Formats: sequence, structure tokens, C-alpha cells
Amino acid sequence: MSMTIFFAVLFYLAAAVFTLGLIYKIYDFARTPAPLSIPTTPAPTTTPGVIWRMFREVVFFESLFKGNLWTWLFGWMFHMGLFLVLIRHLRYFVAEAPVWLLFIQPFGKYASFMMMGGLIGLWGRRFFVERIRYISTPSDHLWLALLLVIGVTGMGMTFWMHVDVVAVKAFFLGLMVFEINALPAHMGLFLHLLGVAVLMLLFPFSKLLHAPGVFFSPTRNMADNPREQRHLAPWAANFEKS
Repeated sequence: MSMTIFFAVLFYLAAAVFTLGLIYKIYDFARTPAPLSIPTTPAPTTTPGVIWRMFREVVFFESLFKGNLWTWLFGWMFHMGLFLVLIRHLRYFVAEAPVWLLFIQPFGKYASFMMMGGLIGLWGRRFFVERIRYISTPSDHLWLALLLVIGVTGMGMTFWMHVDVVAVKAFFLGLMVFEINALPAHMGLFLHLLGVAVLMLLFPFSKLLHAPGVFFSPTRNMADNPREQRHLAPWAANFEKS
């Protein structure tokens, strides 16, 4: 019961820090002025074109594909695998899973192999590619190690060290209504949940914020229309009026 109380308190804290921290960071990104029109060319000249470009960037990692195929491959494998795995985990937060969520379960289950393959490839390049090794910091390795622990323990519970998923679901559904239900005594589960909680606590203060940050990048979210429309930052527009 002591571990149940520990993880209940930990996840309430982690959820609060993650949510409030992410909201603040997004607000900070949104209010930061972009003083110049600096889209990376060739760039679209219309708003629909910018939206389509952002879609290609977020879903297909277009600029990374053009920059380095190996990094693109490992990065895309990791992020797309992670996306499917996260969608699969939604079943722990709904009392009755809808049909589409049941349909995606096997895809999310085996997408973990793609996620882990991409993660190992991304970490490997920090050891074997000299220029990447040179700019890698201890925090880069610690983040990758944390993600690896989360992935290995999650796959372990799925394929080898099975856990009572009904009890795990009851625990998280209970937390959503401020009710604490017992967690199964399973070391793999404890390591997995501890890793997830640490990730949530540190996410708003880390370089992993590139996830929401890409939408605020002026090199990606601006139309290439300086000849058709004069671009002025708010502070510059106010200065002109005065």
C-alpha cells in the first residue's frame, strides 16, 4: 500500500508540473516576438501553404529528410512508434475503450519495437558520429537513457513480465476521480511508472519542448511574402506610430 500512495502522490505532482509548465512554456513561445520574416526557403507564400508545410514537417520530418537520411530514419521511427504507443495507452484512462482504440491496440503494441529501434539508433549516433559526439552533453545521454528505461520496462510487461493491466487501469481511473486503488506489486511496473513520472516532471524544462516549439518556429510558420506584405513586429509597429 505504501508504493500505491507514493505513486499516487507522485503522479498528481507530475501531472500538475507537466500541465502548468507546458501551458506556461507555450504561452512564453506565443508571446515572444519574431522581429524578422525569416522563413526557410523555398517557402510557401500563402497561409494554406504554411499549414501544409507544417503538416509535412510534423508528420514526415521533411527538413530532416533533406538534411540527413540516417537521422531522419531513426528520428521518424522513434517518434511515430512513440505516437502509436501513447495512443495505445489511452485505454488506461477510459472506462470503456471505443472501437477505434481497440483496433489500434496491436499496432501500438508492436510499434514499441520501431520506437526502441529508432531510440537506439539516435543514441548510437551520439557515440559513433564524431561531430554529434562532440556536441552531445551529459543531459542528452540521460534523456535517452530515461526513455530507454521507460521503453524496456514497458515492453517487458507487454511481452515477458506480464502485469495485471486491469488493476493498473483501476489505479489510473481512480486517480482521475481522486480515489486511490491498489497498484500491483511489480518491480517492472514500478520502474516504468517512476520513469514516466520523472519524464513528466522534467519535460517542461528540457529540450524535449521541441514538440510544441516547432509550431512557433519563424523559419517554418511564416509565409514567404515580404514583397507582398510588410512584416512588422509589434514593438516596431508601435514605434512607427509614435
